[in-house]
Amino acid sequence: MSSSLLHRWFPFLSWPRPTSALLQGEFWAGMTVGLMLVPQGVAYAALAGMPLVTGIYASLVPALVAVLWSSSTRLGVGPTALTSLLIGASITGLAEPGSAHWVTLAVWMALLSGLLQLLLGVVRFGWLLNLVTSPVLGGFTQAAALLILASQLPDLLGLRTSWSALAVSPSLHHFDLRALAFGLGSLGCLVLARRWLSSFPAAIVVIALAALISWAMGYADADGAVIGHLPSGLPTLYWPGWLSWEEMGALVMPVMVVTLVSFLETASSAKVEHHQGGTRWNENQDLIAHGMAKISSGLCGSFATSASFSRSAINLYAGAKSGWATLFALVLVLATLLWLTPALYHVPQPVLAAVVVTAVTSLIKPVGMFRLWRVSRVETAIGLVTFGLTLATAPRMYWGVLVGLLMNLSHFLYQRLHPRIIEVGLHPDGSLRDRHLWQLPPLAPELLALRMDAELDFASANALERRVTDELAQRPSIRHLCLFALPINRIDVTGVEAFIRLRALLQSHGGTLHVTGIKLPVQHTLDNAGALAPGPNFALYRTDAEAIAALQRLAPPDAGNPVSAPQSDTSGPAQPLPKL
Repeated sequence: MSSSLLHRWFPFLSWPRPTSALLQGEFWAGMTVGLMLVPQGVAYAALAGMPLVTGIYASLVPALVAVLWSSSTRLGVGPTALTSLLIGASITGLAEPGSAHWVTLAVWMALLSGLLQLLLGVVRFGWLLNLVTSPVLGGFTQAAALLILASQLPDLLGLRTSWSALAVSPSLHHFDLRALAFGLGSLGCLVLARRWLSSFPAAIVVIALAALISWAMGYADADGAVIGHLPSGLPTLYWPGWLSWEEMGALVMPVMVVTLVSFLETASSAKVEHHQGGTRWNENQDLIAHGMAKISSGLCGSFATSASFSRSAINLYAGAKSGWATLFALVLVLATLLWLTPALYHVPQPVLAAVVVTAVTSLIKPVGMFRLWRVSRVETAIGLVTFGLTLATAPRMYWGVLVGLLMNLSHFLYQRLHPRIIEVGLHPDGSLRDRHLWQLPPLAPELLALRMDAELDFASANALERRVTDELAQRPSIRHLCLFALPINRIDVTGVEAFIRLRALLQSHGGTLHVTGIKLPVQHTLDNAGALAPGPNFALYRTDAEAIAALQRLAPPDAGNPVSAPQSDTSGPAQPLPKL
């Protein structure tokens, strides 16, 4: 097996050889991220409705698989807030949170999502990510962040009853004041640490201090909500029981959205990493790696993973250079599973809620959505609809992103079906511009000079034919049509047929079709179809300047030339060619 093939199948063979200087820097970067992995893993497991220890499982084996097979070796792979919320929301109503059946459903989501990502990577379908635009993802993320905050507020504030009961009878008796103190105190510390010590693993320090205070005051013995007992040891192989066809069908849409959203999270972090390193992102390899990571997470009895933007950013900020940093982080997670899970017993649940709230507040950026209004009102409206539907359809919030995606594709198709087609005139600066917008004279009498800024294919061919037919009906004096074809990069069978019909249409009017600036791939396609055969009603030009000069010679001697053809001037610089 060749070396290049080995490196393709086993990307970790391309890692830099370890040296003492490299390993020292990777060690400290890994410790920084590792100290965040454990508390966030436990907190996100609670958000997904899973047993808390599965959050640590999801931070170990999946992260190892991802870093070994990924092209982006510095990502913080493991549980994330957005993916965890999607999992919990999707299974709501199908099982009791934390129950064995709930775990089975979550594991199947991880397995199916991982298989789908793996398949997309193998067939090199990473380009599908381009179908989700920034406004759609932004609207969905904003709404999901608000839903996460709403789900964590009762634990954060120690609310003992429902919000409706609190609204009917406002009173401090509805709150556990000790839980309220733990939650708000931890939140304040984490927010201050994020602002002033962004690279410091504040979460583990806050959790450790809260656990000590909880133990000292006997919070657990007084019926306080704590993490409680977590099993020690490595995860064992887990195979979920088979689901009914009805339950499997209910997971299809959530699995598709988890696959899409989790990999968009990965993409946002991977692009930052490769931009910083000056390397090219291999999205298909990352699809394969993260698909395998999700499958390994399911086989450990855990839930679907993704790449955390916050942990990835801290890994880069801490100076990680390769996947060795992730391996050091996983050693810390391994040590926690083997020996340190009893130390988490006294950690109050409000502190975990504070960890989640601190992480998701960075996702809430409402001003950014409205700034898009000046760029594209349509896309801003699509983002706002995605935002509103995500909130309105919770817990089935995947409908928001699916509707947003459908609206975005519809908008894209509408634009393709209505390409920009302009009648051009020669501007005084020598460029070809929209004749009506700039109030320019026609290039020649009895001439219709058009430029279509699109491909000539099934989507745009009808629009071009309709424009020519309408112009001929409104201006019977037209005898010549010139198509400035330089913007046309591609042509398909429908486009070829439309081109042939345009040529026949001009011939039936006793006129001529002129084509200029045609590109070689388009010319080859038309040649193969016989559409460029010489004839008395057809003229082909290589450059726009050549075409303009020839078209202006079509005018009768007494008609005058509305514009002057570009001419060479031996006493000065050459006249510039018209610009598109």
